[in-house]
Amino acid sequence: MRIGLSDTHDFARGAAFLGTGGGGDPYIGRLLLEQALKKSPPTPVLKVDELDDDALVIPIAGMGAPTVIVEKILGFSEGERVLRALENRLGRKATAIMSAEIGGLNALYPVAMAAHLGLPVVDADGMGRAFPELQMVSFNIFGQRSAPLAMTDENGDVVLIESDDNLRVERLARPIVVPMGGLCMMAIYPMSGRAVKECAIRDTLSLALGIGRAIGQARKEQREPFESLFAHLRTTEYYRHCRLLFDGKIVDLKRETLRGWAIGHAVIEDFSGQRRLEVTFRNEFLRARADGRTVAIVPDLISILDRETAEPITTENLKYGQRVKVVGASVPPIMRSARALEVWGPRAFGFDEPFVPIEAAP
Repeated sequence: MRIGLSDTHDFARGAAFLGTGGGGDPYIGRLLLEQALKKSPPTPVLKVDELDDDALVIPIAGMGAPTVIVEKILGFSEGERVLRALENRLGRKATAIMSAEIGGLNALYPVAMAAHLGLPVVDADGMGRAFPELQMVSFNIFGQRSAPLAMTDENGDVVLIESDDNLRVERLARPIVVPMGGLCMMAIYPMSGRAVKECAIRDTLSLALGIGRAIGQARKEQREPFESLFAHLRTTEYYRHCRLLFDGKIVDLKRETLRGWAIGHAVIEDFSGQRRLEVTFRNEFLRARADGRTVAIVPDLISILDRETAEPITTENLKYGQRVKVVGASVPPIMRSARALEVWGPRAFGFDEPFVPIEAAP
């Protein structure tokens, strides 16, 4: 598989859907990917099993508030700087690049960097969606260390963090993002090919591309894009439990940029004016409650899409009066395991309620 110029719109759309509102602006990611592909051949995408066991795979990701990303755009120099800094620390060159999360900019940027540097990118990530904290990845669940971690900003500053505790790394790195202007680029969770085979969520680049194509093709053929989206999701192994959660317009929106996150909620009212859905977010959409009842919650996907085009809308692009549909979908079983729910289940985000899979929710 290769990702070329003709794939960028579909890939960005699918990544935005899987990003559940977060992961960074997919439009910016798409522009960077198109810029790289205009100068380089289509990016080779490696299946996980194609990796040698002793390969060095380095995930690259942006860290910070999505509201900042739309105003302070990252370039290729930041990605190359953190990659080289981590390579120097490890004493060897990266064999391949990988996404830490398959959402928005953080799905597209590693593919762009791979094209820019002439490296392959791995068809996998660490969650099959997006999450706001560094320890919230399958790599952590399987015992991989996030450090050594390299961080950089547009000024050329580089910070290297060393720690054996992944939660500690998050707590050390988060305050550093603030003086870096609310946004930085990271190289994190360096792993062997053997480790990637054990702990990555597989085939998520392919998944994003397939989702984006399903929506895009339906629009070209003037078919209902949501029907095409659901039909495609139901062909997948892990995301097949999917449904429409709500249809209406945004009537209230609170969004703040705090501690390196975009935090708030959106209230959506149906067109009869009789029902409301509140979606809470911290970079990503975390919980959807219809008339006081939870209908979807992390780690399952909650995505807000334009009700006519099915184009996903990120948290920083939500606006009062937008007419939207809210979609929920299941995630891979590892994301729902008891150990995983301790790290990114509802209580990890301060919700005093258990996780209920979307297929069992009211």
